[in-house]
Amino acid sequence: MIADRIIEQGTLTTQDGRTAVEVRIPWYRALPGSCIAGARLTVDGVAAPEGSLRWTMNNRTFSFEELVDEAGQWWFPLDSAVLSGELPVPDRDAEHEVRVDLKLYIPYIITDHGVLHIEEHDTKTMKVAQR
Repeated sequence: MIADRIIEQGTLTTQDGRTAVEVRIPWYRALPGSCIAGARLTVDGVAAPEGSLRWTMNNRTFSFEELVDEAGQWWFPLDSAVLSGELPVPDRDAEHEVRVDLKLYIPYIITDHGVLHIEEHDTKTMKVAQR
């Protein structure tokens, strides 16, 4: 729905072989953690291994398996979450193509096929942020 704003420009970081980027919800209402069905992080065409992906929101970090039952933590439209994974970025000074794919369930919209499931994607070009 708001796919071109998923990736926060200038938030690409990398440390000890782990790469992260801040992401915004592509929806107009808050969603509980259990509605974040999955994500993918790709830098320069290389995807972080699925099992290494972590989702951080509200200062708590989850694997996607842990998010399945997470109803106590919510992702709000004004808050960024952090998607990270084991993915080394060798050249900190170069421009990198960063892609994020998100899968979300919208629990209050029921279709003929069940709860609404959306998949959104965003790609941005940026350098590794200097921190």
